[in-house]
Amino acid sequence: MTTSPELPTRLRLACDACGETYDAWRWRCACGEPLDFATDPTPSAADPTDADLDYRDGLWAFDDFLPTEPHASLGEGMTPLVDAAEWEASFKLEYVFPSGSFKDRGATTMLSVASELGVERVVEDSSGNAGAAVATYAARAGIDAEIYVPASVKPSKVRAIERAGAKPVRIEGSRQAVTDACVEAVEADDAWYASHAWNPAFFAGTATVAYEIAAQRDWSVPDAVVTPLGHGTLFLGAYRGFRALYEAGWTDRMPELYGAQAAGYSPIADARHHTADETNDVADGIQILDPVREAEIHEALDDTGGDAIALSADAVEDELDRLHRHGFYTEPTCAVAPAALRELRLSGVLDRDADVVVPLTGSGLKS
Repeated sequence: MTTSPELPTRLRLACDACGETYDAWRWRCACGEPLDFATDPTPSAADPTDADLDYRDGLWAFDDFLPTEPHASLGEGMTPLVDAAEWEASFKLEYVFPSGSFKDRGATTMLSVASELGVERVVEDSSGNAGAAVATYAARAGIDAEIYVPASVKPSKVRAIERAGAKPVRIEGSRQAVTDACVEAVEADDAWYASHAWNPAFFAGTATVAYEIAAQRDWSVPDAVVTPLGHGTLFLGAYRGFRALYEAGWTDRMPELYGAQAAGYSPIADARHHTADETNDVADGIQILDPVREAEIHEALDDTGGDAIALSADAVEDELDRLHRHGFYTEPTCAVAPAALRELRLSGVLDRDADVVVPLTGSGLKS
């Protein structure tokens, strides 16, 4: 189990499940549950008009909400928020990040924490996008990286890992087999686990999507936000970010949050609804059967009045074609969220006049 010298107060860890706290870094609690920071940073300004926000700093403009300084940064953040008339929504273009996906939000904060702690080598398991992001920001921080990936991972994603100087480790079998092999390596040689599913610094980064959406809308909150949902890194980041803004008094409400899953890999939607007995292998980036923070995902859905739905391969492929025809060059996993929005509109769960934001999470160049 990875440990470190005593942590500064802002990086100390706590377990919501059992209440244990830690003054040294470790990747999970002794009880087996994920850890979060024991205290959340709070802004000194009572509202955003009094805050010193320089959007030229990208997502680091919101440093009062972040646990560390930008020790590993490539100017990421403040991705465009654009009108998408075909979907009666706004799209947040997360695919314009340096490594081509929203995972850069978490990678910059996580590798910045690793750099601050003096970490020399990290390991991560990923279906592709998180691995590319971790490899990219590890290179920026001068930290060695090994990325465990499925043997069937898309060649373009492996190339992104290799060209950043990281070592891809291909594992045969399921996505869970990849995670198991990575955890075994972590436990065997005490490597620092730069996990997008477990590491609290990653979620501190993905929370910035909420800060940016609110800022780009003059601090008004949309009625709903629809994201892809696998391990829930963006979904929970959005929840934590909007919650932090609300508790700081910077916004006056929370949006409803909706998670879009791939049929056959939809444990959250399955637990809440009867879903179709089919398998969607098109959205390969969210093929997660056992999310690390599943209980927290359900809590976020309940707290915001949102829901999770499962999408078929046909629905995702149709939506991907529609995105491309309208100038949004995304990878297939991206299409689950606008496809979910379409179904939520058709079913009446979301009114036609509901104000909705959908993050488009990964570049079509990765496909």
